[in-house]
Amino acid sequence: MLGDSPLLLPAVFVFSLVIMFFIYWLGGKISARAKPGNVVGKTAPYACGEDLPSEELKVDLDRFFIFAVYFMIFDVFAFILATSFDSLGLIPAVYALIVLGAVLMLLAVRRRL
Repeated sequence: MLGDSPLLLPAVFVFSLVIMFFIYWLGGKISARAKPGNVVGKTAPYACGEDLPSEELKVDLDRFFIFAVYFMIFDVFAFILATSFDSLGLIPAVYALIVLGAVLMLLAVRRRL
């Protein structure tokens, strides 16, 4: 049988490498080339070609903190939902209500500030 061959896995790996190198080579051949005059701005720091402003950039830590808290809430919520699908349908619904309450409390506090 084909699946019992001990060389099947290495053969599939080598085949995938050959396909990958072919796609890489083909992409290099058909990709657009940069014109020599346009390279100056693109090799500058921040490869988009924009100059960095001379004044110091300040990060809004309050806004960053709010986004970090939202991310943490939804990350934990996704983990809890992923691990609770095997249980009764009431438990994920309760977790969803707790997360909704936490987000609503954060929105209320943010509007008061």
